[in-house]
Amino acid sequence: MTPQTHLVHRYMDGFRHSDHETILGCLADDVVWTIHGFRTTHGRAEFDDEIENPAFEGSPELTVDRTVEAGEVVVVTGTGVGHHRENGRFRFAYSDLFTFRDGLIAQVDSYVVPLS
Repeated sequence: MTPQTHLVHRYMDGFRHSDHETILGCLADDVVWTIHGFRTTHGRAEFDDEIENPAFEGSPELTVDRTVEAGEVVVVTGTGVGHHRENGRFRFAYSDLFTFRDGLIAQVDSYVVPLS
């Protein structure tokens, strides 16, 4: 496993446990996170706010099905389960594209598709 892939899996594990310190430690100071169709955050402070969005409860269950690395990019696909405060439990498929700079995650592009 390359250092970049290892860092992405550490980041994913941080989300599974809502471990802000672990997640933020994987990120560049000026990280950009785009959840396509929903929101874009800029910098660690905004990213930190989105880790535990108040519309959701608990930590997500995340399964990684595939990890692909090409140069400065690592792509992870999988499925997950979350809990929305108003709408309850929901399942989703996701694809996260991580772009690296100087050994840290500088950009995250997340694509999330609800599953029935």
